[in-house]
Amino acid sequence: MTAPSPSPSVSLLSARPAMTFAGGDAPGLPLYLCEDGFPEGISAAQQAFTKAQGFTGALGQICVLPGDGGEIAGALFGLGSDRARQRGRFHFALAAAGLPAGDWHLVGFLSAQEQHEAALGWLLAGYRFNRYASAPPPVARLICPEGCDAQQLEIIVAGEALTRDLINTPANDMGPAELEAEACSLADMHGAKIEVITGEDLLQKGFPLIHTVGQASPRAPRLIDMRWGGAGPELTLVGKGVCFDTGGLNLKPGASMGLMKKDMGGAATVLGLAHMIMALDLPVQLRVLIPAVENAVGGAAFRPQDIYTSRKGLTVEINNTDAEGRLVLADALAYADEENPDLIICMATLTGAARAALGGDLPPFYTDDDDLAEALFSAGREAADPLWRMPFWTPYESMIEPGIADLDNAPAGGMAGSITAALFLRRFVTQTENFAHFDIYGWQRSAAPARPKGGVGQGARAILAALPKVLSL
Repeated sequence: MTAPSPSPSVSLLSARPAMTFAGGDAPGLPLYLCEDGFPEGISAAQQAFTKAQGFTGALGQICVLPGDGGEIAGALFGLGSDRARQRGRFHFALAAAGLPAGDWHLVGFLSAQEQHEAALGWLLAGYRFNRYASAPPPVARLICPEGCDAQQLEIIVAGEALTRDLINTPANDMGPAELEAEACSLADMHGAKIEVITGEDLLQKGFPLIHTVGQASPRAPRLIDMRWGGAGPELTLVGKGVCFDTGGLNLKPGASMGLMKKDMGGAATVLGLAHMIMALDLPVQLRVLIPAVENAVGGAAFRPQDIYTSRKGLTVEINNTDAEGRLVLADALAYADEENPDLIICMATLTGAARAALGGDLPPFYTDDDDLAEALFSAGREAADPLWRMPFWTPYESMIEPGIADLDNAPAGGMAGSITAALFLRRFVTQTENFAHFDIYGWQRSAAPARPKGGVGQGARAILAALPKVLSL
């Protein structure tokens, strides 16, 4: 077992400007929420001005209100119709981007859940990826609405920003060693313990599939193992850390390879979630396992129709070297399962089939536990982090059995690709009722409220919200 690489002098999380609410005792400028008619407190002159500007209360519409001396006295924000609001989320983030500089407070009725989403969306709208080019900071700041937990929201947003930064960083600066360094920095921040198995030691320690996938790259593969907390239920997060995926000898076409810096989105998401859990001091024993590799092309690359024996002892026939994520996760899941934790959660940018089925904005998850599924689905709705349950469809098990080995990493036929990948992973977990697998996209293809184009976390907030019920915290 090797010593971990030193943490970077400035980690992504510690270097990021805080995305926080406005502080101080000043009340700030009023931001009136408008659905029908004018809210109380708007003068006749301001109403006339508003009408002249063409303000109708349509969703996302903003109208700044003048004071008697020409100064800014407040603003109106259109809430639109119920139907319009149902067509997306984080609509209130449009105010964060569209209002002039200043501190603002909400005036108008919102339910507790709507206030939470409004405050969360405002903070998330402040994200800028500025590692390589400067970006203007947001200028409008929100005073945390009464009833919202400002500290909790700021912690959640910091975890999401870490996830986005990790995904957005290109592979030349975010290989297996750099991903390890970020994990070490996070561990240092929270007093967690971390161990890393690297290179040929993976074979000696019993992780042949992780080694196999990463053996062609000059950037050594590794397994990152972080632990935090000494009491409470045992929660293990497993994240796919393929820092770049060429497809291996089954080389991807250029159009498919273009976004492959995001193929470590599962690892990025579990690290962001781990920050939330540790910073909120949840009463759990947390473990994070990340198989970090680069799937490269070279003379040492694994080949189609090779057969390898996994950590669990199951043999796997390689029928497509571009189905490498499930291989590295298999060894990590088997390792996690050996301690029989109360809950194992696996997160991975695993299949294009998941995107074909549900699109990029709605990640599927798999579990055999109906109560866990309901808790995750409900929490996703409450946290504005939607999820959709897909089935571990047992009749498809035969599709992942090639005949000359226990398992096939890439069944032929092209059908049910996300389900068969999930079934493959389930073979490496003994207590399947304590297991959930998320097949996330990790990318925002075009800008949306609170989500600029680029890396994005999916599922972390839903999991965080579900944990108290799932683990009886």
